[in-house]
Amino acid sequence: MNFLLKDIIKFRQELHQIPELGLKEFKTQEYIIKTLESLGYSPKKICGTGVYVYLEGKDKEYCKAFRADMDALFIAEETKCSFESKNHGYMHACGHDGHMATLLGFSKYLKTLSSHECSILLIFQPAEEGPGGAKLICESGILDTFFVKEIYSFHLFPELTEGFISTKSGPFFAQATEFDCKIIGKGGHGGMPHKTIDPLIPFTKIIDSYQSIISRNISPFNPAVITVGKISGGSVRNIISDSIEFYGTIRSYSQKDTNDIIKRMSEIHRGIELGFNTKIIDDFRVLYPPVINDENLYNKFLKVSDNFNFIQGEALALAEDFSFYQEKIPGLFFLLGTKNINKNFTSSLHSSTFNFDEKVLLEGVKLFAKLLESEE
Repeated sequence: MNFLLKDIIKFRQELHQIPELGLKEFKTQEYIIKTLESLGYSPKKICGTGVYVYLEGKDKEYCKAFRADMDALFIAEETKCSFESKNHGYMHACGHDGHMATLLGFSKYLKTLSSHECSILLIFQPAEEGPGGAKLICESGILDTFFVKEIYSFHLFPELTEGFISTKSGPFFAQATEFDCKIIGKGGHGGMPHKTIDPLIPFTKIIDSYQSIISRNISPFNPAVITVGKISGGSVRNIISDSIEFYGTIRSYSQKDTNDIIKRMSEIHRGIELGFNTKIIDDFRVLYPPVINDENLYNKFLKVSDNFNFIQGEALALAEDFSFYQEKIPGLFFLLGTKNINKNFTSSLHSSTFNFDEKVLLEGVKLFAKLLESEE
């Protein structure tokens, strides 16, 4: 695999300089198409800014898919690396440049094979960060067209030591739900609270009641969390505000738990409205399903895991739109560690200083290669 490193570094650093938001990855799409054509492929566009390559194998009705996400984030880069973003204000702060470089490297590796038993589908997917490009790919029908039976992907992860791979069977990433709420009361002077309807009091009751949902309405064996991360209300110290707005996220590992949590939150809001003579406007947006790794594919991986620095994974309250693929076909999602203390590659995902050593991407190519070989 070492013969691929020079190209992988080039791919990653050039892609890093042209970050684009979801469904606007036009330069990225052009770069991927030109690179694949230079390798001798005939790539096709999909879902606006996506790209795919289909390679027919000896078995036309058994296809393995490998996916890389393409989009970047609205973050101003502060890595001070020599290949910083040229699209100022935008950055590949989640490592998708590395994911694409890995799949391009894998594409070059495939050219060294004389044949392969199964067919292969390479998917360069737009809009993982939002609104969920995986769902669009699934709705395109491409998985059915090419008889895709299993799909694989990974994510760079700075909480894991560089070069180590981690995954698990079953629930791996959580389902994410966003909520926006507004409590409408009646403002007035802080010295005459009896002439107001202070929204702050019902707000504190709501936050307190949320805790009972997790501790008393959800099974203690099912992880779930409700977090309020933003609160807005009031402008002067001695004036009671007309309203308070708050925003947060729900994370769970099943659609049922998500539905139950939303139902209980809504019921709490209605009760608080009655108890405190307020009006509460709430909006819940269920985003990606939970990432549930297929047990059979996980067991297949275990048979080749000796080839990697493998660490048994644990469920994380992160979210990934790879889950949309897993609703249609068996899929397995991995984490690939990038943490290197000596090189100061320790910044978190979605931070302005996130960076990594490209040599770790060879482990991603190696992983895809072994998964292709597994029980072909």
